[in-house]
Amino acid sequence: MRPRKQSLPFSIPCLVAFSLFQAGCRPELTEANLAAQARTIHDRVLTVDTHCDTASRLPGSTWDIGVRHEPNARASGKIDLPRMAEGGLDAEFFAVFVGQGERTEQGYAKAKDWALKTLDAIQAMCDTYPNLVGLALTPDDAYRLEKEGRRAAFIGMENGYPVGKTLSNLEEYYKLGVRYVTLCHSRDNDICDSSTDRRDTEDRGLSDFGREVVADCNRLGIMVDISHASDKSFFDVLKVTKAPIIASHSSCRTLCDSPRNLSDEMIRALAANGGVIQICFLSSYVRTPRPNPEREKALKELQAKYGARRDIQDEAVRKKAMEEYQALNAQYPEEKATLKELVDHIEHVIKLAGIDYVGIGTDFDGGGGVEGCDDVSQMFRVTEELVRRGHTEKEIAQIWGGNIMRVFGRVIAVSRDLKS
Repeated sequence: MRPRKQSLPFSIPCLVAFSLFQAGCRPELTEANLAAQARTIHDRVLTVDTHCDTASRLPGSTWDIGVRHEPNARASGKIDLPRMAEGGLDAEFFAVFVGQGERTEQGYAKAKDWALKTLDAIQAMCDTYPNLVGLALTPDDAYRLEKEGRRAAFIGMENGYPVGKTLSNLEEYYKLGVRYVTLCHSRDNDICDSSTDRRDTEDRGLSDFGREVVADCNRLGIMVDISHASDKSFFDVLKVTKAPIIASHSSCRTLCDSPRNLSDEMIRALAANGGVIQICFLSSYVRTPRPNPEREKALKELQAKYGARRDIQDEAVRKKAMEEYQALNAQYPEEKATLKELVDHIEHVIKLAGIDYVGIGTDFDGGGGVEGCDDVSQMFRVTEELVRRGHTEKEIAQIWGGNIMRVFGRVIAVSRDLKS
C-alpha cells in the first residue's frame, strides 16, 4: 500500500497589518507547504488517466514497461510502471490504437489482428509484473488495486475500425478487457465521421451501423468515447445513447480553436448527459500553436511522404516514419503549452458546467505532454497547480478519478438494466 503522508500545517503567520484589511487572519501558503499539501492530497485520492498510447510500444518490442526509463531520453516514452508510481498515478487506460485503413474485409482483418496483439501485450504486462500492476475491469478494481499499492491497467480501444462491420467483435473485445471505444480516429470510418477528415466536406455524423455500435456498447457496459468524432457525430451519439458518454482526451475549443476540442455547447450537452470531458495534454489542443515556418514546412514534407503517421498500417514503414518525425522534433522543437494553460481548460469546464464533468486524459505517447508535466512521473504537478488555485481535496478527487469512475459505474448500471 502506498504510504500516506499527513498534510503539513501552514507555518507562516499573517502580517499584523493585513488584519486591518481582513476580518480574520489566514496563513500564507508557501511553495514548500503547497508542494507538501498537494502531494498529500495526491497520494490520498484515486488518480486516473483515461488515455495513453503506450500499449502500442509493447507488441513485439524489447522496450520494457516494467523498467524505469529516464524522462526525455531517446525512446524512453512517457509512461512506464516505475514512473507511474513516482508520479502517483494509480490507474491508466491503455489504448488499443489501430490507425484507420481501408474499409475492406482485408483491412478489417488486419486491424483486428493488431488489436488482438495489443490486447495480448497488455495482459502479458499484467502477468509479467503482477506485483506492480493488475488488469482492471470495474471502478471497484481501481480502488482495490490502489489500496494494494499496485497500478490499475484499464483498456480502451482508440478507433472503432477493428470492429469492422461485425458487431459481435465488440463483445469479443469486451471479454478481453476493453471498457471504452473511441468511435473513430483521424479519418471517417463505418461508425461515424471524424473531426479531422473533411475530404468529404459534408459531416455525415453517426451511421446506421454506428447507432448499432452505440447500442451494443450500452448493452455490454462499454463507455462510448467521442474524442476524435465530428460535431455531428457527437450530437448524433447523444440522441441515441442510453448511458453517459466520455471524451477520453479532448480539451476546450473556446481556449484553443481545434476541431478536436469540444465547443461550449458540446461541453454543456455532455454535462446534461451526465458524461465527462478528460482534458488532453497535447499542446496543440491546449494552446493554438504559434507560427513556426521551418517546422511547418518540414512537417508538410513528411506528411506528403508518409501521410498521417498514425494511420500507417505497415509496421516497418511506421517505425521509419517515427524515427524521421523524432529527428524533425529534435531539429525544430515544438513550443509546448504550459501546465497553467492546461489547468485553465479544467477550470473552464468547471465554470461552464460544474466540477462533476471534467477529468484528465493525457494522450502520453500519442503526442501529449506540456511544460511542467511532460511525462507520468510529473503527474503530481497537476495537483500542485489545482491546490495553488484554491481547489479543495474533494474537488481534486473528483477531477482526478471520481468523475470518470462515476460515469463508468453508471455505464455498468445501464448495462445491467438493459440485460435484465
